[in-house]
Amino acid sequence: MSSKRAAPVQATVALSLSVQYAAAEPRLPRWRLRRWAGYALQVAAADGLAEFARAEFSLRLVGLAEGRKLNHGFRGRDYATNVLTFEYGVDPQGTARGDIIICAPVLAREAREQRKPFLHHAAHLTVHGVLHALGYDHLNTRDARRMEALEIQALARMGIADPYTLA
Repeated sequence: MSSKRAAPVQATVALSLSVQYAAAEPRLPRWRLRRWAGYALQVAAADGLAEFARAEFSLRLVGLAEGRKLNHGFRGRDYATNVLTFEYGVDPQGTARGDIIICAPVLAREAREQRKPFLHHAAHLTVHGVLHALGYDHLNTRDARRMEALEIQALARMGIADPYTLA
């Protein structure tokens, strides 16, 4: 993160975040994950794609075996992916729900390979997962650009550079 941080912005959306540690990762305490999820909610609320007043998410940190099993079982891909999100939509009361799975070893490996600070990459994957849980996707170019723009905005609020322009 840069030495000059953006001032925290008051969240306009209530967040309930349950964090589960199937894989220990001391660099990712609940408070940090919650802060990152809050930034993602702020940019999504301002964007207005999904209308929601509250968000209830679970975020689970897993190891390679569980990450591979989940990715194979739900996506038919026999490898552990960095982030896997299950979006359940917004209920009639305006609560968005979803589950976000982050594979800690894949996160760490990608950060090393991409020469990015671990916490920057972890923040990016958290924001990415939250946006998926809110209904954002990147299946076509237009949607990918919109989602990436929101990720860049959320990360900028944390003082993290655009992850798509880093070599």
